[in-house]
Amino acid sequence: MITSFFANGFSTDSFVQFLMIIPIVLISLSFHEMSHGYVAYLCGDNTARNFGRITMNPIKHLDPIGALMMLIFGFGWAKPVPINTRNFKKFKRDLVLVSLAGPVSNLLLAFIGFTLMFVTSKIISTNLIYANGVFYSGTLSVLGELVFTFFYLFGVLNVGLAVFNLIPLPPLDGSRILSVILPPRLSYSYSKIESYTRYIFLFLVLASYIPFNIGPFSSLYDLVFYPVYKLRILIIEGMIYILSLIF
Repeated sequence: MITSFFANGFSTDSFVQFLMIIPIVLISLSFHEMSHGYVAYLCGDNTARNFGRITMNPIKHLDPIGALMMLIFGFGWAKPVPINTRNFKKFKRDLVLVSLAGPVSNLLLAFIGFTLMFVTSKIISTNLIYANGVFYSGTLSVLGELVFTFFYLFGVLNVGLAVFNLIPLPPLDGSRILSVILPPRLSYSYSKIESYTRYIFLFLVLASYIPFNIGPFSSLYDLVFYPVYKLRILIIEGMIYILSLIF
């Protein structure tokens, strides 16, 4: 995310957008983890509640590396909410529900963000064009442009957070869903990858600066995360299409 803002050098606009994403990251990650905890509570597990994790207080949820990834690349993770699956009423069903709660909550926030973006454009602008993954708007006041940009970034970041967390790599939500599908012994072995996850992502981040030309991919990072970016764009375009029919 930061890399895209400052790709063409420093500017006032890029700096303002960077300042905007800080509260967006705090809100998005906190709501994501709070949703995990709340759904776990509904499924019979009080662990997250007992640890004070059913809250929007970002201090309770932030993982330094995950938050930094969110700021730099537009996707990341928070400190996983503690759960005790033995308290679930129906183990497999409830584990899937709790795992999906985070990504679904971010998709909900994204839809709200894009909706407010359309509302803003209707109030203060007559032109709104979406092309190649970017919005172009006309006749906006300075304040109106700031509000419009905030809601746009709010939507994009939340879609990115939702999609990224569906990657089946511990401790991301996708790995919990995969653990329900895998045989117990294989699931247990797979969970051990979690202790290496941070190093894997750190390697991929560093790999983004290493030339790696295979087809359209300029780095190993691009190759690995291409499906994530592709799915994110498809979801954003789907939401925009639905909202364009309404507005």
